[in-house]
Amino acid sequence: MSVPDYMQCAEDHQTLLVVVQPVGIVSEENFFRIYKRICSVSQISVRDSQRVLYIRYRHHYPPENNEWGDFQTHRKVVGLITITDCFSAKDWPQTFEKFHVQKEIYGSTLYDSRLFVFGLQGEIAEQARTDVAFYPNYEDCQTVEKRIEDFIESLFIVLESKRLDRATDKSGDKIPLLCVPFEKKDFVGLDTDSRHYKKRCQGRMRKHVGDLCLQAGMLQDSLVHYHMSVELLRSVNDFLWLGAALEGLCSASVIYHYPGGTGGKSGARRFQGSTLPAEAANRHRPGALTTNGINPDTSTEIGRAKNCLSPEDIIDKYKEAISYYSKYKNAGVIELEACIKAVRVLAIQKRSMEASEFLQNAVYINLRQLSEEEKIQRYSILSELYELIGFHRKSAFFKRVAAMQCVAPSIAEPGWRACYKLLLETLPGYSLSLDPKDFSRGTHRGWAAVQMRLLHELVYASRRMGNPALSVRHLSFLLQTMLDFLSDQEKKDVTQSLENYTSKCPGTMEPIALPGGLTLPPVPFTKLPIVRHVKLLNLPASLRPHKVKSLLGQNMSTKSPFIYSPIIAHNRGEERSKKIDFQWVQGDVCEVQLMVYNPMPFELRVENMGLLTSGVEFESLPAALSLPAESGLYPVTLVGVPQTTGTITVNGYHTTVFGVFSDCLLDNLPGIKTSGSTVEVIPALPRLQISTSLPRSAHSLQPSSGDEVSTNVSVQLYNGESQQLIIKLENIGMEPLEKLEVTSKVLTTKEKLYGDFLSWKLEETLAQFPLLPGKVATFTINIKVKLDFSCQENLLQDLSDDGISVSGFPLSSPFRQVVRPRVEGKPVNPPESSKAGDYSHMKTLEAVLNFKYSGGPGHTEGYYRNLSLGLHVEVEPSVFFTRVSTLPASSTRQCHLLLDVFNSTEHELTVSTRSSEVLILHAGECQRMAIQVDKFNFESFPESPGEKGQFANPKQLEEERREARGLEIHSKLGIRWRIISFSWGHLGLGAPSPRVPTSKRDP
Repeated sequence: MSVPDYMQCAEDHQTLLVVVQPVGIVSEENFFRIYKRICSVSQISVRDSQRVLYIRYRHHYPPENNEWGDFQTHRKVVGLITITDCFSAKDWPQTFEKFHVQKEIYGSTLYDSRLFVFGLQGEIAEQARTDVAFYPNYEDCQTVEKRIEDFIESLFIVLESKRLDRATDKSGDKIPLLCVPFEKKDFVGLDTDSRHYKKRCQGRMRKHVGDLCLQAGMLQDSLVHYHMSVELLRSVNDFLWLGAALEGLCSASVIYHYPGGTGGKSGARRFQGSTLPAEAANRHRPGALTTNGINPDTSTEIGRAKNCLSPEDIIDKYKEAISYYSKYKNAGVIELEACIKAVRVLAIQKRSMEASEFLQNAVYINLRQLSEEEKIQRYSILSELYELIGFHRKSAFFKRVAAMQCVAPSIAEPGWRACYKLLLETLPGYSLSLDPKDFSRGTHRGWAAVQMRLLHELVYASRRMGNPALSVRHLSFLLQTMLDFLSDQEKKDVTQSLENYTSKCPGTMEPIALPGGLTLPPVPFTKLPIVRHVKLLNLPASLRPHKVKSLLGQNMSTKSPFIYSPIIAHNRGEERSKKIDFQWVQGDVCEVQLMVYNPMPFELRVENMGLLTSGVEFESLPAALSLPAESGLYPVTLVGVPQTTGTITVNGYHTTVFGVFSDCLLDNLPGIKTSGSTVEVIPALPRLQISTSLPRSAHSLQPSSGDEVSTNVSVQLYNGESQQLIIKLENIGMEPLEKLEVTSKVLTTKEKLYGDFLSWKLEETLAQFPLLPGKVATFTINIKVKLDFSCQENLLQDLSDDGISVSGFPLSSPFRQVVRPRVEGKPVNPPESSKAGDYSHMKTLEAVLNFKYSGGPGHTEGYYRNLSLGLHVEVEPSVFFTRVSTLPASSTRQCHLLLDVFNSTEHELTVSTRSSEVLILHAGECQRMAIQVDKFNFESFPESPGEKGQFANPKQLEEERREARGLEIHSKLGIRWRIISFSWGHLGLGAPSPRVPTSKRDP
């Protein structure tokens, strides 16, 4: 026997073998339709007895295996069923002749046969025959199963007659010697009358009768015959048949202990209703079996079946039988099948280590020169058996050997599809999954070197199959999951191969469905590059939206009537961990910053890198970047524009690396840090851009409020000078600018300012509103610099000595010095007043102009934007009053005010008063000018109770009084200065206008 049956199991010893074959030309579909219906009748109960007859069907069976039917009767073909198509009466004789030819192949062992004819109608089809059944077509054949039952009953009759004939002890008759094919030539010339020969004949016949009893459903009788056979054959050292007797004893015991079968679902015996023997039914009741499938109280059962082996003895006898088979080179197939049967029994007993020993023995059994197909079948079955006993890696090894055998060089047409299918089946054994998510959880499982080899083989097999998309997917998976185990050279080789494949078939994120129902998930390149940190960036300070406070309060009040609720506190915490506390604006470019790392030993080119979002329609603006080899953390900013409003969630990013398009989700990135991924998108707002003719300032203003100033400009003025600043307001957004508010704030300064530093009229600008996109409006601001013109703190002290009540007037300045020594004046007591000063000392003023504007849908929702302009003014000293005194006038109600005026500029200037008196001063010159004025009476100034109550502090009250008196003096004097040489100056963005610097001096 040369062709092993790898599906053999111990319970097959009780079956009758029936071959079902087509005669003539029959379509495969029609043949297997009838074959399945025939196979459904696999067991029947024998009439008037509790015996059950089991049938094993095969549609192909080698005739040389039939020659071993005397050795083990379950190998003998006892029934033949043929299926044929015949559509005319003239073809019938030829068809029937073919049936007889088919019978002759197994004629020596057949008990009975049947011919099923489809398509023939008429007189021939109406003839009643037992061996032929006629059916008009393959649909109208309801009696097939009944015919098969009748056929099996006829087989039983022949089987029973043979059993009775062989079992009867005919002492007067000579018992024939049963032989296997290779023994016939060895027994030529033996002494047939010797005691040794007779025992051999008796032992073999007893073993043969035991097989027949087992097939006939007489389990107890078969056990008795097997035991007698073992004793007889052991006495004459007939090892081959002794092994067969022991195997028969094992099979009968297995059938007794395991009524459910050992062949798994395909080989399990399903007892149906009353066909179940009483003895087996009692053992097969619920709860009667242990986890090993063995009756827990076997002593009673074995007591009733004394000759039945225990589960442990079954394995020992299998070992003994296999050792006897191994003595015969021609019994390799028998030995191999016995090993397989023992493994199936051990698998039920959960004795995996002993089962592996039998399998190891089966691997080394040397059969004849097997064909490539037989080798594939052998390795596949070995793999399934190793899987059955829990040796997953060993199973994968033999499955991979079978896969490689499919494409052996000796095969003319290699089966790459079969190879690929078998390779896929090996993946679980090597702890390898084709889902990249399984490799992002915890440590790596399995041997990376073996897994990489297997993945390379999958890539090659899929390429030879002509499926480049599969090659790209497997190579991408190899690069993504095994990156940490690849050497630098291997990384270069794999990426080069991947680029070659993707040049013909780019990698996508679409799942790939395989014929067997398996789906290959997409493989995103989350490690090329590795992302460590993701941060959503706020808009620039000038573009950040702000909510109108009144509206903000209303919205907040509608969320919940409670200050705190423990029910929703946890959810709020989770929301805060993901939602950002700033807003993006519809239609504006938004940014997300990623910190990335290139793990490759060469420059990594990332193309088409953009954001993946949900919740809001979002236009991602892809970027391309090139990361140096093994770079550190490298910042990358991805941008996009939200097109609608709502809550947007940044789910991840997409890239194209080595021709593979990847969607990388943040949830699947291990070890990533993020401050949140959800942000609110508010309705669109206009965008305002301001520009002036003033140069940009090198000084960046930092308001105490923490607001950022987007633009800083600077200007240089003389003390007392006024200048117009013209600002262009351009709407560079897509929404109309409908509302504008302008405010100013002078930053903290040590200098005392008099009057309005910045002033404007907004009405003229608002008349140009709404400002449509792309339009420009102008806005004029008046800058007036008025600081203290005195150079001495006690400059007006002499006025009190002259009887003029001007005490408390604020004349304080850092230029506290006397230009000339006073002749009749009192010495200045404060030490700081006597220090020498520098008249060219420059002072600095800083202010911030804030433009609050809104428009479009955002304005409707109560949002606005702020834009700040920083103004840096450098104030140069112009004129100083070094001394103030008075003289009596002709009228008692008037007096002469004497002022010593000093020109600290480098230019010639004029000083004039309200009475048109003009004094010309050269650079660095000091002159005295006299002004006739009415006497001041500050004591008559009323003081309201409200003022007193408001300024409870005496210092604040005194300061208020001095401010009021200063304004009174200023209104009566009206002192101005003008630099003669300045006739033109640049006062804004328009055409140059006359520069008319003026100074209003507050005595």
